[in-house]
Amino acid sequence: MHCGIQNGTIVAAHSNWSRHGKGMSIKAHDCFIAFLCSSCHHEIDQGSKLTKVERQQMWQDAFEKTLLHLWQTEKLAVK
Repeated sequence: MHCGIQNGTIVAAHSNWSRHGKGMSIKAHDCFIAFLCSSCHHEIDQGSKLTKVERQQMWQDAFEKTLLHLWQTEKLAVK
């Protein structure tokens, strides 16, 4: 969660990068998601307040926090 808002608006924001499988009308694989509030998700996808680099960094930071959260809550594990 990038902005820290935890009011029930958390969504799974897919990567917008081709290296994660994103293409024209194709979402990235579901393993490349970041938990974001709906406002941050909108800013990354359609917003104009951030540069491309800032949007990518915002998603990457949230993605790493998401992986850590999934690991710590035992929703993600290595078998």
